[in-house]
Amino acid sequence: MRTHDVDPRRLVHQMDARLESRMKAKLLVLAAVGEAAIGLVLVVYPPIVVELLFGAETAGAGIVMSRIAGISLIALGIACWPDGAGGQALRGMLTYSVLVTLYLVYLGLGGEWVGALLWPAVAAHVVLTMLLTRAWLNERT
Repeated sequence: MRTHDVDPRRLVHQMDARLESRMKAKLLVLAAVGEAAIGLVLVVYPPIVVELLFGAETAGAGIVMSRIAGISLIALGIACWPDGAGGQALRGMLTYSVLVTLYLVYLGLGGEWVGALLWPAVAAHVVLTMLLTRAWLNERT
């Protein structure tokens, strides 16, 4: 085969790969927006999500855990957002760690939802957030 000849099977395969890549990116955007939106609702007003999904009421620690789940879903949405740089997982985990650290500190300072492991969890997340921030800054340079 001469160098200027085109193999039709190879061309079709390349076109299929590009189409599949675009479809995957669209799917990731859809998933990211959906998960982040539900996460935002869980952070702002958890009882509506619990009522609509499970037909149950939630109160007390259920509200706290629902908000932590909401923070996780927002981070997941960020992590799933396609960008060609490959830093999605780092950004997602950094987002989660910052937000959950702030929320746990808020709970601790409020004094109502303080269990035996709250402040050790805050400390662990502060350290994790610092390490993730350092990695993120190094990645950007």
